[in-house]
Order: sequence, then structure tokens, then C-alpha cells
Amino acid sequence: MLQNNPHADAWRQTHLGQLLGHALRQFDQRVRTLMVQDAAVPLALSNLAERDKVSAAHLHITRHLSPQGDRLTDLADRAGMSKQAMADLIDQCEAWGLVERRPDPLDRRAKRVCYTASGLQWYQGFARATAQAEAEFTAAVGEEVATVVRIALEMYGADAGRLA
Repeated sequence: MLQNNPHADAWRQTHLGQLLGHALRQFDQRVRTLMVQDAAVPLALSNLAERDKVSAAHLHITRHLSPQGDRLTDLADRAGMSKQAMADLIDQCEAWGLVERRPDPLDRRAKRVCYTASGLQWYQGFARATAQAEAEFTAAVGEEVATVVRIALEMYGADAGRLA
């Protein structure tokens, strides 16, 4: 029988996964805000970000799509998404003018997802916003704490496959 103790459930809001998820959402929101303020980010894409049309999934593509482009299957695999979910996301990004599908020079049957010229400006804005958000985090918690957090997350992420 479950106890009717509000403190017994406190762990649900304070476990590591919950805290990491909250921190990621907050970090992504700060990156979107910085991109909206970046005059070098194409206005149409900036407006989408400002109206909260750009989600964590769209930022996820920006994290994983290389500047030279990638096959959809490789991109989905790197992002940890199904090919169908990635295809749907790419369709939306293509409609926004962020990416386009081009023939793969190594396999005429395949397509590569590539940034458009506006998409490359978005990518560069994402890099600037991410660097600024990281600098703000470091300023808020101090250099030593930021270094420990980075090392711990890198170690935990690298070991994620071995933790099960």
C-alpha cells in the first residue's frame, strides 16, 4: 500500500533525469531566445523561433546535421530518432527553407539533407547562441563548477551504454 506522504514522492521531481531534462529545456529556451535576438539569423527563421514554432526537436536537428549534409538515415540514427519521425521533421524544416534534399553524390538512389543558405546562417547563429548560453552558465556557477559539470556529463554520457 502506498503511503499518503507528500515527501515520499519528492524524489520524482528531484531525481537526476528530471533535473537534467529541466536543465536541457531551460538551456534550449535560452538558445532560442539568443537566436531571436541575433540579427544575423534569417528573419523568417528568427520569427518562427520567437513564436515558439521552433521546438527542441528542431534544435536537435541543428545539433546533429553536419554543415556538409547527411543522409536522413544517418541523421536519424545520430539523433536517436526513427527515420519516419526524422523525415517528418525534415519535411517541416524544408518547408521553412532551413534544409533541402539533394541527390547524394555517392549513391544516386539516395538523398542528402543539406542546409540551405538561410539554414547555414541558422546553424551559425545556433553555434553563437550555444557558446553564449554556455558562457552564461559558467558565469552563473563559476568556472570550477562548470568544468566539473561538463566532465561529469561527458563521462556519464560516454558510459550510458554500459550502465544498463
